[in-house]
Amino acid sequence: MTSKTWFLYIIECTDGSLYTGITVDVEARYAAHCNGTGARYTRSHPPARLVGFETHPDRSSASKAEYRIKRLSSVEKRRYAALLATKQKP
Repeated sequence: MTSKTWFLYIIECTDGSLYTGITVDVEARYAAHCNGTGARYTRSHPPARLVGFETHPDRSSASKAEYRIKRLSSVEKRRYAALLATKQKP
């Protein structure tokens, strides 16, 4: 059995807040958030843009990373999101 690559992603919402989640398909999950079928949080805080994502070898490590990011202060989370954004640029 091959393991799937998991992704941790951060979305900036229209109110400026940041949403962090995990998925195996970033594009499909972001589309779900945009059309209102994603997380409850993004239904009331619509997404403005996908800030960035990072890969993880399995769900466990992605979940641990998500937990770690969600425990950061707002300033620290923004700093981390900025790092992810720079990794996504060619």
